[in-house]
Amino acid sequence: MMMPQDIDLILQEALLYGRSFLSRGKVADYIPELAKADPSHLGICLILPDGTTCRAGDWNVPFTMQSIAKTFSLILALQTVGYEKVFSKVGMEPTGDCFDSIVQLESKQLPPFNPMINAGAIVTVGCIDLPDPFEAFLDLVRRLCFHDAIRLNEQVYLSEKHSGLRNRSIAYLLQSDHILEGDPEQILDRYFRMCSVEVTTEDLARYALILANDGLDPVTGGQMIDEWIVRIVKTLMLTCGMYDESGEFAVKAGIPSKSGVGGGIVAAAEQGIGIATYGPVLNKKGNSIGGIHMLEYLSGKLNLHYFANKTCTSV
Repeated sequence: MMMPQDIDLILQEALLYGRSFLSRGKVADYIPELAKADPSHLGICLILPDGTTCRAGDWNVPFTMQSIAKTFSLILALQTVGYEKVFSKVGMEPTGDCFDSIVQLESKQLPPFNPMINAGAIVTVGCIDLPDPFEAFLDLVRRLCFHDAIRLNEQVYLSEKHSGLRNRSIAYLLQSDHILEGDPEQILDRYFRMCSVEVTTEDLARYALILANDGLDPVTGGQMIDEWIVRIVKTLMLTCGMYDESGEFAVKAGIPSKSGVGGGIVAAAEQGIGIATYGPVLNKKGNSIGGIHMLEYLSGKLNLHYFANKTCTSV
């Protein structure tokens, strides 16, 4: 059993390893407000099942969730309308296309492949059957991250709303094919708001801890999310959560993870460990290049690969 100081040292090593790749990418610039991120930022937070929290680098720098929000909106949709309704509107299959592709929509390969791409996430948001879906989403994020001060970043939201022409194209195509129910502009506004909620790596590591323990808070013993919902979310994170790099990441790191173009990655690791990373420099697939390499490093050092030999030394 590793001591926290041993994990702290490994996190520092992972941070140095991740930094060595930052020159190979760039920050997102298609959303103007995201282009303002400091490319030198890189941080990581890891939480053990007993609540022990280890941090390194720029772990406390706030950033917007972007596509990480898709995991929360999927949870909320499944909670409010159930499995049959959600997956009558969106599939479960990985896609080799980029996250904002409209190719499958134009070729009438419907419904959208999965809830982790933009088309699928927009449909998922449209499924949430509540009087105020965004407030319910924000309440869910605050509860699962154990942080009541989490809020919307208004500047990023407005920037995303004004520049989101491709997502508008997706939404109206979905409406024209009777997949999207409701007003596309209202659904898009909720989607943009959800993506623009601001968190830190520690917030997301707490959330990852819940996912890693099948919806249970291992510290208090309280069930935070139904186990069947967590199973669906984690499976889709493993197969679809890293855009069109999901297969390669599954082979190399083997941790159910979801990335966002804001630079965050949330990872529900083996042994009930929650991890989150932040680094706004992205690779060509839209994933945090430093975050990916830190998680690959930790997977090897701490034996976190889902298909690893569990008789090896663990944390």
